[in-house]
Amino acid sequence: MALSRIVPIFLLAVFALSAQERPWVLKAQRLFDSVGGKIVEPGIVVVSEGKIQSVGSAAAPAGANLIDLGDATLMPGFIDSHTHLTDDFNADYNGAQLLDLQRTVPEKAIRSTANARVTLMAGFTTVRNVGSANFLDVGLRNSIKSGIVPGPRMLISLHAIGSTGGHCDDSDGFRPGVFNHESGPEDGVVNSPDEARFAVRYNVKYGADVIKICASGGVLSPTDDVDVPQFSQAELNALVDEAHTLHRKTAAHSHGAESSKRAIRAGIDSIEHGTFLDDEAMQMMHDRGVYLVPTLAVRLGLAESKFPPLVKAKADRAVKQQDAMVRRAVELGVKIALGTDAAVYPHGSNAVEFQLMAADGLKPAQSLQAGTIAAADLLGLKDSVGALRPGMTADIVAVPGNPVSDIKTTQSVFFVMKDGKVYRNDRAPAK
Repeated sequence: MALSRIVPIFLLAVFALSAQERPWVLKAQRLFDSVGGKIVEPGIVVVSEGKIQSVGSAAAPAGANLIDLGDATLMPGFIDSHTHLTDDFNADYNGAQLLDLQRTVPEKAIRSTANARVTLMAGFTTVRNVGSANFLDVGLRNSIKSGIVPGPRMLISLHAIGSTGGHCDDSDGFRPGVFNHESGPEDGVVNSPDEARFAVRYNVKYGADVIKICASGGVLSPTDDVDVPQFSQAELNALVDEAHTLHRKTAAHSHGAESSKRAIRAGIDSIEHGTFLDDEAMQMMHDRGVYLVPTLAVRLGLAESKFPPLVKAKADRAVKQQDAMVRRAVELGVKIALGTDAAVYPHGSNAVEFQLMAADGLKPAQSLQAGTIAAADLLGLKDSVGALRPGMTADIVAVPGNPVSDIKTTQSVFFVMKDGKVYRNDRAPAK
């Protein structure tokens, strides 16, 4: 190639790089202060090198890239504390199980990248993925972190840990001999305190950021009652103690009151679902600072799914109880973080959880906090994400209008920035 052609190409690359490194100034009519739980006007955020440099009316740095989003609200990137990005929503219960056995691991991995992308474009820049097989979540998290595929920042659990025949036993519901072996600790199935400790260590060895525990039966598992405890107190004590010893937080899938109380006594960090919590369990959560992650959005998928009679009966019973449980938790002052159980309903619809929580007694601003600063606190990330503050990671989304006045606007995200990189801007001028 002639030197006369090489030089312009080189200069173009240098210009593109320098433009990319220029600071960003994001401007909107208003901004949501997640720490104070209030709207601030005007909304101005300066971003440089992936971090928030200033918030408010400070002068823009010379040469900065200005993005004026108009009548909109700048918000911290949303956080979903309960997702399954490596699974797909399928309204056909039996068909979904068959597809899971037919699809190869590489196909599942590729499909998970689509789930990650649609979640990010919906404004969710951080998620906690609580349960996956074949190390799919490890690969997805690492690929996103490396910039290979777009998606939210992920905290992962690998296998959720349950008991034989319980909600997290993946071979439950199949005849003996279908799989090469009975599920064991490497598969997240334990039946003693010692096996529990081994399973935690195994998950951490292969990259778990958090330990997910199935303390009760589940809605979609075919052979258990939804609210029945599935661990002894000694087993739960071992699970939580080992996780905390290894500096990992813990999350308990738990629909029932007794299963939740056992998990709370063991020192659990959050109760996922909590459908049949009683006042005693909620008071224990309040007193010990345990978060509730109610996953109300599951009703979207459950309503359109085709289930066997036993599973349908469990689903109907659980959905009928959800709203009353959350209202009571709000009354008692239980800490609440947003989580959706994405994959039980279609990925990308996560923001409907804001609306559902607001309908169950959280003020709109509190609902927004549940999906930003509160979720960041639960995940152990409140020093880096969940708020628009100088020094925080530049995870920023924009919604039209004022989400405190109309919480549904969270379902209309049109601008997404993660780590200071713009992934979506529907108001960008056409080129």
